[in-house]
Amino acid sequence: YLSDILIPHPIHMEILVQILQSRVQDASSLHFLRLFLHQYHNWNSLITPKKSISVISKENKRLFWFLYNSYISECEFLLVFLRKQSSYLPLTSSGVFFERTYYYGKIQRIVVWQNFFQKTLWVFKDPFMHYVRYQGKVVLGSKGTHFLMKKWKFYFVNLWQYYFHFWSQPCRIHINPLSNYSFYFLGYFSNVLKNPLSVRNQMLENSFLTDTFTKKFDTLVPVIPLISSLSKAKFCTVSGHPISKPIWTDLSDCDIINRFGRICRNLSHYHSGSSKKQSLYRIKYILRLSCARTLARKHKSTVRTFMQRVSSGLLE
Repeated sequence: YLSDILIPHPIHMEILVQILQSRVQDASSLHFLRLFLHQYHNWNSLITPKKSISVISKENKRLFWFLYNSYISECEFLLVFLRKQSSYLPLTSSGVFFERTYYYGKIQRIVVWQNFFQKTLWVFKDPFMHYVRYQGKVVLGSKGTHFLMKKWKFYFVNLWQYYFHFWSQPCRIHINPLSNYSFYFLGYFSNVLKNPLSVRNQMLENSFLTDTFTKKFDTLVPVIPLISSLSKAKFCTVSGHPISKPIWTDLSDCDIINRFGRICRNLSHYHSGSSKKQSLYRIKYILRLSCARTLARKHKSTVRTFMQRVSSGLLE
């Protein structure tokens, strides 16, 4: 299962200051930051010229990025903290988070909250929990059950509500089932296949052979889902027959070629690690012929006549 989570923001400025208390020991600096944020909020609340607001925002952009990153770091720290409590396996890749043991005054709330979850944490036994954060969103993947993902959804909602005092709607978290060997992620389809692979090692000095058997991780180009996506975007028919793109005929020839070329390059870079590239060549052929049909339609010519005028390396 894959959970697509939208990180809630903005939280209250006082919560951001309290988060920094575990990292900044200078009380006067924290009081100054609290005063600055309070005054900044009042400035934005008043009717002031747009120019002055833009200048203030530009000058303090780095500060607010720092506060936002502190908030995200706190969320991830608590996520790893409860993840460690829910499994007997150590998380060596996240060991840097465990150096911090001070909870700046909210430790009682966290301990009570952890004890509340102690009876339900036994369901989090999946050691293969994948966490990805991008553009204000979080993707949480697991090979566990739907019940496990619902538990993590319940955890996130309560984390923002009781720890950050921020109400987050459960509809912000979407749980999607995945098939065994494919998933849809960030606008791309990926297929993976584990094939057995035998590796032979030969020691020259001792003159003996050793066969090592392992599983080769191959990425496949999902032809059917890609053709379906191209069909929805009006690049080809459902069966994969290339067609022209009438909506792009008003653009210049350079813009049309650049748009088709950008799509081809993105697909080529994304699926360049595939061992079998016949499927990728088929997708590129559909886009190349669709580009030629679009340009021929714009110039009221046939595809053959147009291809004779241009080089054969179209979209290469």
